[in-house]
Amino acid sequence: MESSVTKAEEGKSSLLVKLKPALRSMLVPVLAVFTSVIVGGIVIAMAGGNPFEAYLGLAEGSFGSLKALSETTVWATPYIFAGLAVGLAFKGGLFNIGAEGQLALGAVAAAWTGYALPDWLGISLPAIIHIPLTILAGILAGAIWGGIPGWLKAKFGGHEVINTIMMNYIALNITSYLLNGPMKDPNPNNVVARTPMIAPSAQIPTIFSGFRLHWGFILALLVAALVWWILWKTTLGFEIRTAGANPDAGRYAGVNVARTIIITMILSGLLAGMAGAIEVTGLNFRHELGFSVGYGFDAIAIALLGKCHPAGIVLGALLFGGMRNGATRMQFLTQIPVDVISVIQALILLFVAADAIVRYIYRIRTREERVVLTRGWGG
Repeated sequence: MESSVTKAEEGKSSLLVKLKPALRSMLVPVLAVFTSVIVGGIVIAMAGGNPFEAYLGLAEGSFGSLKALSETTVWATPYIFAGLAVGLAFKGGLFNIGAEGQLALGAVAAAWTGYALPDWLGISLPAIIHIPLTILAGILAGAIWGGIPGWLKAKFGGHEVINTIMMNYIALNITSYLLNGPMKDPNPNNVVARTPMIAPSAQIPTIFSGFRLHWGFILALLVAALVWWILWKTTLGFEIRTAGANPDAGRYAGVNVARTIIITMILSGLLAGMAGAIEVTGLNFRHELGFSVGYGFDAIAIALLGKCHPAGIVLGALLFGGMRNGATRMQFLTQIPVDVISVIQALILLFVAADAIVRYIYRIRTREERVVLTRGWGG
């Protein structure tokens, strides 16, 4: 009897030891969100609103019903993919600001494959073939667009921040040209820059009737688990983390840092492109100019909030998705502009990125590993 009690106590002790680092790493992000809510409440009060009513409306609109919860997951789905894209790059010591452009091109490629491929082939495709092909097209477009700045970084030392920003401009202007020209919906009643509807065989079905929640959300969770497995259970993941933490030590250990940089950016672009493809196949069923504005940049905040860990990114995506979804209900109850949500998100990014502020306010010692965002030109 005593031995069984002892074993149970030892099991609890070992579990606490394993959970302690994870709980410690979550402390600063949680306090950053809490602090942002407090400061955001002050902003709401200064705007003439009631912070308690505003946050109550935000909570009701985000998680207050099955429909609200469904809409939150719909918002969170592209955030998960884009957050994983940015977080994976961060783990490799790379700052991928190009997720916005990679996502847009992924959506364009998926849309074309969804509506034009059957006509181009001259046959109707079954959903079991058409859906994977459509998503694969978006993945490849994002991977190529992410791999270019990775190659420039590895071969010529070009800074990935500058290159990905420039690639964003190119991608978004290419998208604008295509949606206003060759890929524009030919319907004479259409005056919007958008593609035709994709074929029903390319559309991801919803999970429950009457809700917009689709299987793309489940795929996002599976991809998050896959990214965790790659980063912490494979040789490639070890090389990515080593090159990100200390490339000189990685070279000494036999890691091909240049190749790892290229692979990391390809995988990052792949995930961002997948975000666009899933939005087309699971939600909008076409690509429309401006539908994804801000996803790639919000993903930076989500990756930082989640400490670049896939599980943390999923939680951060659900938080941001809930804030976006609940903003309308908050505005209805308090007449506070929905722009306040952007202010709160900016505050979250500020407090997470400048975590020294949070540590100073709450007197927290620095213990956990810090994320290497970027090194200098040619670094």
